[in-house]
Amino acid sequence: MSVKVEAVPCLEDNYLWLLRDQPTGAIAICDPGEAAPAIAAVECAGGKLDAIFLTHHHGDHIDGVAALKARFPEARIIGGKPDAHRLPKLDETVDEGDTVRFGAAEAKVMHLPGHTAGHIAFHFAADHFLLCGDVVFALGCGRPLEAGGMEQLYHSFQRLAKLPPDTRFCCGHEYTEANARFALTIEPGNKALRAEAEAAGALRAAGRPTVPTTLAQELVANPYFRARDLAEFTARREAKNHFRG
Repeated sequence: MSVKVEAVPCLEDNYLWLLRDQPTGAIAICDPGEAAPAIAAVECAGGKLDAIFLTHHHGDHIDGVAALKARFPEARIIGGKPDAHRLPKLDETVDEGDTVRFGAAEAKVMHLPGHTAGHIAFHFAADHFLLCGDVVFALGCGRPLEAGGMEQLYHSFQRLAKLPPDTRFCCGHEYTEANARFALTIEPGNKALRAEAEAAGALRAAGRPTVPTTLAQELVANPYFRARDLAEFTARREAKNHFRG
């Protein structure tokens, strides 16, 4: 594996992601919802930024782009063609199946609609991780916010389930403890889920992120991966919308 990926906390409960390609020293940031932590992370990593990856258009994932680009003008901004009209000005527009080169590594673009219609993810298969934005979370899933989103999100989960089990999901938020509380109302007897909930609590108590998570972990504990069909997926997501536990 050549690319190291690290969660950087920002805003209230977001993560932006710092990528370092070890053979070349290339540095990238994914989904900078806030500029200051992104700039600090880049400076700590060597002070040169090569790329900014964007998964979708929401402000808590793009609001730091302008300041980051101003500080590191050589960085190329890479985002999805389906969302290009509501993203910062892109230097590279990509879509489903495209290959993005980063240092000596490469990522395949996956169009994974549901949270938003234009949501994409970047799959670094050789390095076993997916920059997945707000499509999937540890023990949870993104909220469908646009027309047709629930069905789109269900089908995006079906695609995610076919990735290699060791794929790490680099999620956009620290939602794991809240997701665990809801998931336990669905499957209170799921031992794998209870173990994930306990592990998440211990990590947060130690001040550490609960992500990335792996597909293998999610397949046995995440109620949305475990939904039998679209109707069950929809019922679970709608129940989560009203859950106050």
